[in-house]
Amino acid sequence: MCIVILSGVFISKLAIDPLIEYVKNLQNLSKETLHELNLPISTITTNTQMIKKNLDDPKALKRVERIESACEMLKQRYNELDYLIKRQSKQDIKESIELSELIRERIAFLQRIYPNKNFNLELENFVLEIDKVGLSKVIDNLIDNGVKYSPDAQDIDIKLQNKTLTIQDYGIGMDEVELLQIYDNFYQSNTHMQGFGIGLSMVKRFCDEYKIELNVQSKPKQGTKVSLTF
Repeated sequence: MCIVILSGVFISKLAIDPLIEYVKNLQNLSKETLHELNLPISTITTNTQMIKKNLDDPKALKRVERIESACEMLKQRYNELDYLIKRQSKQDIKESIELSELIRERIAFLQRIYPNKNFNLELENFVLEIDKVGLSKVIDNLIDNGVKYSPDAQDIDIKLQNKTLTIQDYGIGMDEVELLQIYDNFYQSNTHMQGFGIGLSMVKRFCDEYKIELNVQSKPKQGTKVSLTF
């Protein structure tokens, strides 16, 4: 019996050690690649800003602005990869942030993607300690949902009052049956919309982790209001 157990441990070690080494090498490669991405992104950003100062042609300015938008999206992916690596290595990713400033940053980014939408802001100052990148993803997902599910309405109302962030759209809304399913992975209330239906599932996990009270109210053809109470 002892020989069998020792043989099993030995065989397991032979099988697992190469896998551990492979995962470690993969993590190191990811970190190195991520670090190398930072330089070209910074170079593109700096040079596009310099080029813009010397341009008067509206068409040329628009082309440069498209490059800036694409670079901003690359920055987003960079931040998300950095965030995932830190989470996997269990690093402390909390930091002190001014939530109203973060919301304005996210709106400035999303306004480039949705130039025809009116984002109506009513924001109080509120400082909290939290995972900034994770919360940015939550805010992006909620606003993106509001935009996608209100194709015929131009307004999205965003308020931050009494430690509560609310995002209100005036779109297609949801009935009571749909509201029961919104946190399920891959669920979409409208299957014709683009995306994979994992946004609210991710939002719920984040809110549970950081003890944020999440509330969704919706009525068909009237819109949806999502509240996050910190």
